[in-house]
Amino acid sequence: MIHHLVLFKLKPEVDEERIEWMMRETRIQLLKIPEVCSVRCGKRIEADLEWPFFLAVEVESLDKLRLYRDDPVHQKFVREVLEPHITGRLALDHEMDPGKDVRYS
Repeated sequence: MIHHLVLFKLKPEVDEERIEWMMRETRIQLLKIPEVCSVRCGKRIEADLEWPFFLAVEVESLDKLRLYRDDPVHQKFVREVLEPHITGRLALDHEMDPGKDVRYS
């Protein structure tokens, strides 16, 4: 199982209402993608955190992660929900199954 975590920096004009919308759209849109096992997203609790928004997606393998990234629903989500509101991102991928060699997943 691959855990794909992305942290985002937001434009100054992005307010709480817009973040709430982004959270709803993240769940609605990304759960349409067949390769996605789960979706989580959220907003910061502490006002001074550098990364005020995150999303996390779990998929079964590296191949499914590639399919997720190339999926038209994901591409549209990035264009319409993320890109207009972010100034930076940090993506981290982690293997969650002990002893598994992800090169062969």
